Amino acid sequence: MESAYLLGTGGAIGAVLRYAVGEALPPAQFPWATLVVNVIGSFVLGLVAFGGVGEGAMLFVGVGACGSFTTFSSFSFIAVDLWDQGRRWTSALHVVGNLVGSLVAMGFALLLVQP
Repeated sequence: MESAYLLGTGGAIGAVLRYAVGEALPPAQFPWATLVVNVIGSFVLGLVAFGGVGEGAMLFVGVGACGSFTTFSSFSFIAVDLWDQGRRWTSALHVVGNLVGSLVAMGFALLLVQP
């Protein structure tokens, strides 16, 4: 049962933080909030995953907080919606920015925790 509490608490924290970023960066010409949460979430997940934390910390931070903070479904919806609106360059920039930014963030996290 402890695992469920860790996961749920981390998830609640991540969801509230995700909402706060969305409020701070409302959609304008570019979906900055989605990019920001996905890149930051990838970095934090990289730190905990590559840092060798215990199972409890991984459930709390990695699965719970990062899982609810980041947003693959919103990323996908926004990409298709922008494309459908005829904003193809914005859609492409959104896709490339999220994928490359998240991978670079994950790689940077790996570099930071490697001995």
